[in-house]
Amino acid sequence: MELIGSTLTATYARPKTSHFLPAISTMASSYRNTQPALAMNPSANLWRTNNYYKSAVPAPSSIQRENFDLVRAKTMFYPSNRTALSTRYTPDDWYKSNQNNYRESESSRNSAERLRRDTIRLMQDREQVTRRTQENTSKNIGERLNDIVFWKSELSHEIDNMVTEIAALSEVKRRLERALAETAGPLQVSQECLYHREKRMSIDLVHDDVEKGLIKEVEVIKSCQERMRRLVERAIAQLASNRAAQHELERDMSDKVTAQRIDDRCHHLRNTSDSIGYYRGIERLDPSLSLPDSWSKFTDDNILLSQGERAASHKLRDEIEILLNTTSNDMWNQFNNVNIAFTNRISETADAKNSLQTHLAKTLQEIFQTEMLIESLKRALRDKECPLKVAQTRLEERTRRPNVELCRDNPHHRLVSEVREIEDTIQKLQERLTEAENTLQNLVKTKVVLEHDLSVKANSLFLEQEKCMSMRKSFPSMPRLVGYT
Repeated sequence: MELIGSTLTATYARPKTSHFLPAISTMASSYRNTQPALAMNPSANLWRTNNYYKSAVPAPSSIQRENFDLVRAKTMFYPSNRTALSTRYTPDDWYKSNQNNYRESESSRNSAERLRRDTIRLMQDREQVTRRTQENTSKNIGERLNDIVFWKSELSHEIDNMVTEIAALSEVKRRLERALAETAGPLQVSQECLYHREKRMSIDLVHDDVEKGLIKEVEVIKSCQERMRRLVERAIAQLASNRAAQHELERDMSDKVTAQRIDDRCHHLRNTSDSIGYYRGIERLDPSLSLPDSWSKFTDDNILLSQGERAASHKLRDEIEILLNTTSNDMWNQFNNVNIAFTNRISETADAKNSLQTHLAKTLQEIFQTEMLIESLKRALRDKECPLKVAQTRLEERTRRPNVELCRDNPHHRLVSEVREIEDTIQKLQERLTEAENTLQNLVKTKVVLEHDLSVKANSLFLEQEKCMSMRKSFPSMPRLVGYT
């Protein structure tokens, strides 16, 4: 770890100076007033001291100020004077120089000892701080791992619930689709029944209760199909929303698994681990995309979104169940009503057919009797021909009587009366024959009408019994109408 700031060692930093010899100013005071100083070039006096005290002497300006206190002899510089110039320190200077070195040495040792103690204490303190910081960091990573484990468990629980909900909604959707497919058969049956009943003839082509029921049945089935289709579309959209929420949960779970693996590896890192190394400047890199609050809120929002989608999915499943029960009941009730109407109509038609057959039988019997009557009347008319001929022949023969014999006597009156009587009988029989023949024609017409009506009724019974009711036997059961196989 790179430490930023000043350390305690900065307290002990000072300019390093040489204490082997006293400063020039000190040495100058040792030979002050001993003898007149020689007047010479100042730069010549510095040839030795400048080299000796090169690292510690002040600037030349300060040297000049200190040399103003010295009494220099106004002498010329010669090479023979070099020895006298290099040995111009006194014993006091030597003694003081030693004392100064001792004091400086003791001071340096004390400073070094104090520095050593402080440094050891600093290292111990820093070691404790480093260990405590590392422990706190490990504790924080452990707490972070606990948070990740907690949210992982929440995510896992929510994912399991969502998977269960998706499976339940998918099953209900399949049931709804099967129920929708099952309604195609009843709708086709109802439409074919209407189509077959259009083949009824004559007076039987009536807008009866059966036709009204079939039309209503078609409307009920189509209405149920429309409601089912809308719920199928809603179920498809809800499944897409559920899977999107599940995808977000699984992606969040995957990220947390990766984060847990990384943090767990970090949590188990020790100073003796093999996988540690230097990564300079890594502390200045901040690739974070979230804060603890936003991190937990992100997962919490995903869970809340999933819970909301599950609640909507559960509500939709309830609606589908209610719709399946409602539509199945509606279709079955209408189916039963139409069947009852069919049964009643078939019974009425059968009764009408039986009545027609009875009347036809009676009509046929009456036609037979009328024909017999006509034969009798014709025979009676034929029987009256001879008596009429006899009476008219007698009258004609008696008109040949001569003279006064041509008398209007009683026989004449009886013959005239007989002829008239016979003619009146013939006329009446002829009238009755005409009436009988007209009656016979009416009876024949009635027979034709009855026979036609019987054929109409037979056709209606065939259509309703054989065509319609035979198809309506294949109406789906209640479990199939609610989507069960």
